[in-house]
Amino acid sequence: MSQDDTAKTTSDTPVNNGGGGYDLDDVFTQLERLEETVTSDDELREVKRAQKMLKRVPGSDRIRKYTGRDVGEAFVGGIVFSLPLLVEDGVFEIAEWFAAFHVGPLPVFLSLNVAFIVVLTAGLLYAVDFRDVRITNPLFGFIPRRLVGVLAVSFLVATMTMLMWGRLHEEDPTALEQFGRITVIWAAAALGAVLADILPGESQGADLSNIIGDDEP
Repeated sequence: MSQDDTAKTTSDTPVNNGGGGYDLDDVFTQLERLEETVTSDDELREVKRAQKMLKRVPGSDRIRKYTGRDVGEAFVGGIVFSLPLLVEDGVFEIAEWFAAFHVGPLPVFLSLNVAFIVVLTAGLLYAVDFRDVRITNPLFGFIPRRLVGVLAVSFLVATMTMLMWGRLHEEDPTALEQFGRITVIWAAAALGAVLADILPGESQGADLSNIIGDDEP
């Protein structure tokens, strides 16, 4: 593909932020589209070089893609933060308290702990100014993919490590107590997962939505 053809391809599908002008997100999006259309190795190298240069511009430290590498980082972070709690018997006492305190049929503090994990994770991703994390291609049009991914990975870490280390069935707990134990570990795992995901910045690689067939908006 010639440079003229490349320019025509990108100019045919302009992007802007909807405010009458352009910002860094628009430039990143245009470069990503260009990366998908070029066929020459030299042109691809130039596009990647432009992306790296743009990331050094002040105010460009934004995270838009959600990649397989992000999932791996969340998994490792969840493991690191949850391991110290796996050997603590205090986890059992907290789970017993969660299972024992009810208002009617509702285990209040267990429910609040799950809500706390979700709110903490969402806050670290989108409210606390660690990184400028953007929501792209939300599930069902409104659920952030990264939030779901971090919560799912950290929950899996908590469940599998508790089961593998024999901490899930020790002392013959009820099913509700077992879930309570998982949520205690889940809180630490979610914290580690979200920090490991976003602190290094945007990961290299293809966005997961592109891999499964969805296009970036």
